[in-house]
Amino acid sequence: MSILNSFMIVIFLASCTGIILIKALRKDLALYNDFGINAGEDEDESGWKMIHGDVFRPPSTSPMALGVLVGSGAQIAAALLGTLILSQTNLINPAMKGQALSNIIMLYVCSGTVSGYISARIFKFCGGKKWKLNTIVTAVAFPGVLISMFILLNIFLAFYGSSKTVSFFTIVAAFLLWLCIATPLVFIGSFLGFKREPISVPARTNQIARVVPPQHSILGSPFSSLIIGALPFSCAVIEIYFLMCSIWMNQYYYLMGYLLAITVLIGVCSMLSSIIMNYLRLTGEDHRWWWKSFADSASCGVWLFLYSIWYLCSRLQLVGILPYIVYLTYMAMISLTLGLYTGAVSFMGTFYFNRIIYNAVKLD
Repeated sequence: MSILNSFMIVIFLASCTGIILIKALRKDLALYNDFGINAGEDEDESGWKMIHGDVFRPPSTSPMALGVLVGSGAQIAAALLGTLILSQTNLINPAMKGQALSNIIMLYVCSGTVSGYISARIFKFCGGKKWKLNTIVTAVAFPGVLISMFILLNIFLAFYGSSKTVSFFTIVAAFLLWLCIATPLVFIGSFLGFKREPISVPARTNQIARVVPPQHSILGSPFSSLIIGALPFSCAVIEIYFLMCSIWMNQYYYLMGYLLAITVLIGVCSMLSSIIMNYLRLTGEDHRWWWKSFADSASCGVWLFLYSIWYLCSRLQLVGILPYIVYLTYMAMISLTLGLYTGAVSFMGTFYFNRIIYNAVKLD
């Protein structure tokens, strides 16, 4: 009943958010199109139409890094949704945790084409030319961070003689999966992405960037992204509690259908939250939305890690420093994964939203 209650609340909030946003956009479009407001008629005019010549200007800060992060998040989304869908057909049995984990890893490895394709499309749109470097970074960045954390943890466990130490052959097998399967698939996706034409946008970019006026203290603060990330996290906090009990208290988790629905709702909530913040920033004539749209929902991973610390202090009875290190390391990995998933979904949704609204308004 708690999960169902959370599910209905999220649907209600998402519906209200969508209705409010649609009404605001209809009012803006009627104002811009019906009355023929042009950017150069009145210097006092303001709004998101005024920055149509800068809204699709590529980010000046690390466009390659942005493409890599979004591509990695898209790969995580594909693997996560594929795993949950297959769990509904009994091809993945959650009661067999070891086999389920192996299947998840294989699905993630086989989804490498997604990350390469998305990363290449974004990098090409931003005017990037070093496609080989972009592909290598996409293939190495996220798996490299996880493998490095895992190896360091394994060395630490072996130093203390723990029974949780993973064998050397398992590490070699994981490395070969990444090198022989995941990396070639990333290169294939990147090749397909760079061969296609750049993403078309409805507005031309001006040669000189428009000066961004002073922003509201809330919209201009980086803490706004942290606050927005709490929204998708709050819609799944009940489900996260049951998952934490399953992982760390040796309980079984069977509600894979609910988990699939909550995962989709987290993505929808992340997208809507980021779109609303993006709309408010564009209304304030702030065209620097690229990294902000990603960070708005990627901060959901920060909230998950903070929640894991609370869960550690209030629910778990760990003895010794070793279990604490293992717990925090694995939760850091999971939090990073969730942050990339929500950040990628929110960025792609915001990009698509900007294309729609600027395509609907009459531009000079």
